[in-house]
Amino acid sequence: MTQEVNWKPYDTIDQLAEAVCQRVLVAAEKAINANGAFKLVLAGGTAPVKAYQLLATKQQDWSKWHIYHGDERCLPVDDAERNSLVADQKWLDLVAIPKTQVHAIPAELGAETGAESYAKDVEQAGKFDLVLLGMGEDGHTASLFPGHVHNAEELTHAVHNSPKPPADRVSISAKALSNTEELIFVVSGAKHDAVAAWKNKQDLPVTHLCPASGVDVLLSV
Repeated sequence: MTQEVNWKPYDTIDQLAEAVCQRVLVAAEKAINANGAFKLVLAGGTAPVKAYQLLATKQQDWSKWHIYHGDERCLPVDDAERNSLVADQKWLDLVAIPKTQVHAIPAELGAETGAESYAKDVEQAGKFDLVLLGMGEDGHTASLFPGHVHNAEELTHAVHNSPKPPADRVSISAKALSNTEELIFVVSGAKHDAVAAWKNKQDLPVTHLCPASGVDVLLSV
């Protein structure tokens, strides 16, 4: 399936974060009106976290929100490098989303066990309403790295030999991340080479995400 990409540039990272925040709120309203629940997959990274801080200030029916993570590092639950800890501290612990609806990846159990466990959460979620993803300088997204080969039919992957520490991680698969009503990449920082390669349709992990609705790339680079 060919990836359809819609590029949306912003002048500053603050404008980017505000745009992401608004897109999340619109998606939430749409999903809750249609289905009574909103299933959101979170990305790590500077710009998404800025958006999470904005969301923490909003009035919402948080009881309808269900939160997932695109990937996680195999570190202790209280490690500052974990995506879940940052999201909790900046947003999720500050609002009334039921704890049973915040689905952290149990990556502290190790890559294989963590991936196997989280696959059940992903399967139960079914189609997501909105997936947020970042992109690294090498074109990786979540913990899907260039040159890594995974079973394309899996919902989650145990990741080893990550080019960025820690080596072991758990990631939702490209297949499962593509099973969403909307997919937004949030790209900031010095990613010019990766963006150029993406636009030139080079084979990067970010190009393997192909939801039916296409992909929006909100960027400030």
